[in-house]
Amino acid sequence: MKNYAITLVWLTTACLFAFVVLTQLELSMPMLLSLLFAGQVLVGYTVYKVLTDKFKTNKSFKEWYEDMPKKELDRI
Repeated sequence: MKNYAITLVWLTTACLFAFVVLTQLELSMPMLLSLLFAGQVLVGYTVYKVLTDKFKTNKSFKEWYEDMPKKELDRI
């Protein structure tokens, strides 16, 4: 599921980015509205899939961040 979720996020981002680019090319209004609607549906579906994912991990908040342990945060 982890790969599916990130693929879905990239697809949604690409769709909405394409919408923004196509608005500058003066496409027909029905085409732009359909792209806008499709992007909003994709955002909603992406949020739903990420929140209902059954992904489990052994990590906890006590381990803090993987890239910077809590001890190193005090030095910054």
